[in-house]
Amino acid sequence: MIPEEDRGPAWLSDYGSIEADIQQMEDFAKGLKAEVADGYAPHANQVAEVMMQDLPDSLPLFTELGDFMAEHNKVKNVTLANTLNFGTGTGQAAAAASKISEEYRSSDAFAHATVKDVQVAFIKSETGSQLLDEEN
Repeated sequence: MIPEEDRGPAWLSDYGSIEADIQQMEDFAKGLKAEVADGYAPHANQVAEVMMQDLPDSLPLFTELGDFMAEHNKVKNVTLANTLNFGTGTGQAAAAASKISEEYRSSDAFAHATVKDVQVAFIKSETGSQLLDEEN
């Protein structure tokens, strides 16, 4: 019997099974890791260096410009954080896909990953932990 947490929504119950191509998942993970390392990371660092530079202060009597500069600084900080976190998050997604494909490569055609398996793979890739207790 499939646990409730692993069942799909009621409107999807008559669609049948969903199959995953483990080899394509593995290829995707490898390609994604390579693209982040080779195509994204060098440019992200360049963008981050430019964005970390502060703009000059505005004139105290020009309040509209001061308000603009304050908002610009907030947006710049969020953009900088998103730029740096994108590589980390993408790497974690690639690591989870790689881990899932590795664990299910030797499974038969009817075996499937549970929602909990996927969640554990993401948690492990996020924390870097290899010793999480698996509660199955």
